[in-house]
Amino acid sequence: MSDIDFNNIRRLDGGLLLVFRGLLRRRQTTAVALELGLSQSAVSHALTRLRDLFEDPLFIRRPHGLEPTRRALELAPRVDALIDLAGETLEREGKFDAARSTRRFTLGAPESLMALIGANLVKAFRKYAPNASFEIISEGREPTLDAIRRGELDLAVGNFGTTPPGVTSRLVFEDRYCAVARRGHPKVKGKISYKDWLAMGHIFAAAEPERDKKDVSDIAMVGVVPRWLTALVMASASDAIVTCPMKLAKRLSKILNLQVIAAPFLQDRILAFSARRESANDPAIDWFEKQVRQAID
Repeated sequence: MSDIDFNNIRRLDGGLLLVFRGLLRRRQTTAVALELGLSQSAVSHALTRLRDLFEDPLFIRRPHGLEPTRRALELAPRVDALIDLAGETLEREGKFDAARSTRRFTLGAPESLMALIGANLVKAFRKYAPNASFEIISEGREPTLDAIRRGELDLAVGNFGTTPPGVTSRLVFEDRYCAVARRGHPKVKGKISYKDWLAMGHIFAAAEPERDKKDVSDIAMVGVVPRWLTALVMASASDAIVTCPMKLAKRLSKILNLQVIAAPFLQDRILAFSARRESANDPAIDWFEKQVRQAID
């Protein structure tokens, strides 16, 4: 190894690597400063050092934020590997101290799962990791899996189907569909027949994996909204009904004054998986995944 190589290694400290990864994930110096507990000027200074070290602009300022250069994207997996290796080396007996951690975890999840796990996750963080925090991002399947593979998300929860190389997944829970109507509904008293279910005015959630979308032509429909949460709020204040996941309906039934009906003709299974980067051997993410799983129960 040459003297120049030794000099460059001396200049590349762990703080610079964390700033680089933060900028790649957040695309905003202010967001990275908040995440790492630094001033914005310190992050800007670190970016200047990174540009000088790698002899590349690395991030170009755009109206929407900082856009990584091709060189930055090439460096990303190597920087992630260095940070992961450093974390493994410094982690005492492979343990994660949640009580002392100031880490901000990132989770990819659809809105329906956010509503299902959000409150319990807040309680878990306040109890076990009071100085840590989490951020939930809702994107489509492909952007979410890409973000996992690039290390921009620690974890994702959803129905992903076949995961791409570099991403591993496992089953988190299994659910069923149910019918939901407001309490005091004039035609629904704790149960519903298939004939009545077809004839009721339905509110569909277009952006969610609605059951049997191909067969909805026989169902009386009132409206279509983007998400199940919106549909449930509308059903709570009208005589429309919603078909949605049982766990979500039960979690919100008291808040929205809804009756949840386990109709025998609604037997489609709903599977949700957790996904993470295959190479992410990180006790902190192990802990976070455990909290997410427990928040669903």
